Amino acid sequence: MRRIHRHGIHSLRAKLTAANVGLLALGIVVATAVSLMGMRHYLLDQVDAELTKMRDSLGSSRLTLRQIDSLSVLSVVSDRLVPQDTDNRPAPDSIFTAVDGRGTALTIFDVKPTDAQRGLADAVSDPLDLSTDADPHDVTVHGDTYRATATRLPDGTYILLATSTEALHKGIAKALKLDLAVGTLLLALLACLTLFSVRQRMRPLEDMVETSSAIAEGDLTRRVPSSHHPTQEVEQLRLALNSMLHQVETAYRTREHSTAQLRRFVADASHELRTPLSAIRGYLQLYDQGMLVEQEERRRAWDRMNGEVDRMGRLVDELLTLARLDQRPELRLRGVDVSRLVRDSAQDLRAQQPGRPVTVEADGAVLVRADESGLRQVLGNLVANVRTHTSAEVPVRLGVERADGVVRLSVEDKGPGLGPEDAARVFDRFFRAGGGAGSGLGLAIVQGVVRAHGGEVSVRTAPGEGLAVTVTLPARPKACV
Repeated sequence: MRRIHRHGIHSLRAKLTAANVGLLALGIVVATAVSLMGMRHYLLDQVDAELTKMRDSLGSSRLTLRQIDSLSVLSVVSDRLVPQDTDNRPAPDSIFTAVDGRGTALTIFDVKPTDAQRGLADAVSDPLDLSTDADPHDVTVHGDTYRATATRLPDGTYILLATSTEALHKGIAKALKLDLAVGTLLLALLACLTLFSVRQRMRPLEDMVETSSAIAEGDLTRRVPSSHHPTQEVEQLRLALNSMLHQVETAYRTREHSTAQLRRFVADASHELRTPLSAIRGYLQLYDQGMLVEQEERRRAWDRMNGEVDRMGRLVDELLTLARLDQRPELRLRGVDVSRLVRDSAQDLRAQQPGRPVTVEADGAVLVRADESGLRQVLGNLVANVRTHTSAEVPVRLGVERADGVVRLSVEDKGPGLGPEDAARVFDRFFRAGGGAGSGLGLAIVQGVVRAHGGEVSVRTAPGEGLAVTVTLPARPKACV
């Protein structure tokens, strides 16, 4: 039988884990992107606000180039104070320079502009566009990023203002690395927790698979055990599956029992029919060979054949009766006085065996809705069973009573009784205790008729204590299940 690979990539556990991890990863990516974009936008807004404020203040002051010489000189001096090693020189946080209309950095008091000032002038190709634009622009000065803006003085000179954004970008990069590290840790933790949780939640399903496999291999008694912390849906599935398995087991056992009973029934019927047929064939062969010479022999052979034919006819009638009962025939229900039927059966038994003590306990009429012919057959078979298996001197008691909404009909004798093994098979077809006379179908027919009325039949017996058969009929008959 094919087994389920529990840890395969196509398992439900792996798919659930991958789905959870994927959703969390998507959430982390989206949250990180939104937060970093918000932080960058906020910090750039702060830089732009400072630049715009400085530009507006310079534009509204109506300063000329000569009036801002001191600012330019301070910028140059600040740039000269840093180390001259270009490899180790840090990029200035802000750059302030004056340019003409063509964007060329201007020399003031014979002080040439610094590399940073010239780089800013080169980065701004058209200072007019920059001064007329309300928002600062991104520019690159010697490989470093800046936010730059410009203002035009009354004398036609342009002042370029730039603030470095390197610290901002480095901070965003560090925040991104931190978010990725934390997100990766969270994903790993979620994957472990999901695997553990899904394993616990999937355990009932694995139990169902194991139970189904065991049942497929022949163990029909296996059931799905209850988990320690079941969910409502899984518990409902477990109960439904166990109920189905119980029905399957019951149906299988019933089929096995019915099949075995059918085999035994066919074998017993064949055996019972073979005996009279063999006897009839034997007498016919004797007659055909001329061995029955005397009239007395022919008459005895004729009587024997008639007896076997009658026996075979009764056997066939009883088999047909059982077949009709197995098909659940429609009963002709009407009010029947069971007491009258009991007294009639007792009178028939006295007529057949005058010397047998017969006691009847049936005071007054006991009415029940039933099929009268079926009840007569039940009483006839019970009385015939007593007559066949006990001597003519054994007392017999027939009784009927109504109690607790049911009618109890009993036939009891004081004969030898039955052992436990025989009592357990007394209603089996073709069963005869001790190999006695009869077809062995009488009590089977009794049980079939009683069940067709929705009632029950039971026996009480023990060796040396006789046999008591009790038929319990409902006051209102119901369909046989």
